[in-house]
Amino acid sequence: MPRSKNKVASAARRKKVLKQAKGNFGRRKNVYTVAKNTVEKGYEHAYVGRKVKKRDFRALWIQRINAATRMNGMSYSVFMNKLKAANITLDRKALAEIAYTDAAAFTAIVEKVK
Repeated sequence: MPRSKNKVASAARRKKVLKQAKGNFGRRKNVYTVAKNTVEKGYEHAYVGRKVKKRDFRALWIQRINAATRMNGMSYSVFMNKLKAANITLDRKALAEIAYTDAAAFTAIVEKVK
């Protein structure tokens, strides 16, 4: 009995990888073994990038809050400490959005915690 190889499935797997490598330069887009390495490395970078994005946004929020609190005569660390003491449970994302879009509302929050 001849050996079964299931060419349809293996060709589909290779085609899927080559489709994912579309847009790369040179052999990276049309040679399966090279494209496979490129796609795998790309997924590694994407996984790490999703974690780094969270870090970057938190840093941006802190910078925006710090800039807004300094305009109101207070530092970021003092503001966050007093915010916690006043039992105001706004997270950094919400505070940064308020500071960025509505300066008057942010000033009211700063005055409340002073």
